[in-house]
Amino acid sequence: MGYFRKILAFALPYRKFGFLNIFFNILYALFSALSFAALIPMLDVLFDQSQKVYSPPVYEGIGQVKPFLQDYINYRITNYAGEDEMKGLVLVIGLVLVLFLFKNLFNYLAMYFITFLRNGVLKDIRNKMYEKMVELPISYYTEKRKGDVIARITSDVLEIQHSFLSILELIVREPLTILFTILIMFFISVKLTLFVFIFIPLAGMVISRIGKSLKKKSLRVQKEQGEFLSIVEETLGGLRVIKAFNSESRFAETFKNSTRRFYHFSNRLLNRQNLASPTGEFLGILVIGVLLWFGGKMVLVENSLDASSFIAYMGLAYNILTPAKAISKASYGVRKGNAAAERVLEVIEAENPIREPENPVVKEDFSEEIVLDNISFQYEKEPVFREFSLKIPKGSTLALVGQSGSGKSTIANLVTRFYDVTGGAITIDGVDIRDIRKGDLRNLMGLVTQESILFNDSVENNIRLGKANATDEEIMAAAKIANAHEFISELPEGYKTNIGDGGSKLSGGQRQRLSIARAVLKNPPIMILDEATSALDTESERLVQDALEKMMANRTSIVIAHRLSTIQKATNIVVLEKGKLVEQGTHAELIKSKGVYKKLVEMQSLG
Repeated sequence: MGYFRKILAFALPYRKFGFLNIFFNILYALFSALSFAALIPMLDVLFDQSQKVYSPPVYEGIGQVKPFLQDYINYRITNYAGEDEMKGLVLVIGLVLVLFLFKNLFNYLAMYFITFLRNGVLKDIRNKMYEKMVELPISYYTEKRKGDVIARITSDVLEIQHSFLSILELIVREPLTILFTILIMFFISVKLTLFVFIFIPLAGMVISRIGKSLKKKSLRVQKEQGEFLSIVEETLGGLRVIKAFNSESRFAETFKNSTRRFYHFSNRLLNRQNLASPTGEFLGILVIGVLLWFGGKMVLVENSLDASSFIAYMGLAYNILTPAKAISKASYGVRKGNAAAERVLEVIEAENPIREPENPVVKEDFSEEIVLDNISFQYEKEPVFREFSLKIPKGSTLALVGQSGSGKSTIANLVTRFYDVTGGAITIDGVDIRDIRKGDLRNLMGLVTQESILFNDSVENNIRLGKANATDEEIMAAAKIANAHEFISELPEGYKTNIGDGGSKLSGGQRQRLSIARAVLKNPPIMILDEATSALDTESERLVQDALEKMMANRTSIVIAHRLSTIQKATNIVVLEKGKLVEQGTHAELIKSKGVYKKLVEMQSLG
């Protein structure tokens, strides 16, 4: 029930709909029981068993409620119909119809109001999950597969709606329907009702045994669904490579294995779940059968119960079956919902190691230097940096050079606080970046990555990501600096053109220039370029490099370089090797020293 309570916390903003649902469910349950009780006078009239009562009866206390009500109804029928039996029959049929009409009206109103609560909770859970997904650090997604996260925000949240939230419809209505029905059954015959109670606990024990393993089976189904969604996500992302290496059959086989497991897990779960309804119905009919025997004996042998009361009683007894079945199905729903809620809450309650400071330092500008002061860092067990230090004065261009795995991109990730250092500190103007709000810190920085990350939207909206309230003139000016205005103008709808999924309608160089325009529009004092030209052809590289040089003018820049020809003008070139600083200086100084940098330049045939 712990997960159920946590999910119910999302219902608090919609509690007025919950109260209205409860109110109409109480009325529904009451009229549901009364509508069957109203069959007694109808049957009495129909079978000519109603006694004529010409004067209003006198109430003589709680013990005489049943005969008083029978006499009162008979008095009303006698008073209205006189000797005309058909008029009496029309009256009691009308009473039954009105009671059933109100019962169904209240049922509709109860479901009407709970709909707002259920869908509101669903919306808020999804919003909370999305906020958390965006808030969590990049490191979280190195451990979780994206497809599994997608499965949690889609199918698992839907499972919560079908299981937990459907219980909200039953939590008042069905127990109250059973309660009011049993009260009227007691009113008709105490002896027969006590007999019923012997069988209800036995039926409940059988049904509960069926549902015990449902949570475990449901969890396996949901995990496997996350698995094959991950395969789909990876396949769509790497379709070119899959086709180029003729690996379609291999990936198809991996997917088939996952769906085969999903097929078997789902069959076991659904077969166990489907057992509930027929089992519950058979046990209910068994109770009815025993009642027919015991009640028939009271009518035919003992004469302690009249036939019309017994028929109405049987209707009431059957009226208990539907809510009882709904409650038993709901208990399975809780077990299935527990598995889904566990997966959803695992994301919502995931702890973010990159915490906001309790008393943040307001930092809206950059005036002196960035300092990496004896920093240490490791991704998992293998350390990347140990007591590493570096200074980046304002207005300078720092180029980071080295083989793959030397720690170049890690420095960019640490300065932007995508990860936190495990030792030492990174400061901006003497302030530890962990004491600055993440939003304020990243407002000081622009990022252009090797992979141009664009969105399925128009050109202008992709550029405007750098500044939400930018004017058309500002967007155009940023595009001109990025050498992008010319090709944008030639697109079918210019700046309004949709660029497709990930910018698929553009070339690599065009995508990268849009990324630069986005960073230019943001106009931050610190620019981080992570191998921004490494994936481009020579012509595109020339245009992008020209755009980068314009953008870096009068800014502090950290450049992670793959092609060393792009960093010859850097103020300071730092050569890294396995997380250690092995050389630093200008291009001319490092060539003159004939160390690691000169060898790297010669390897690229640029020296």
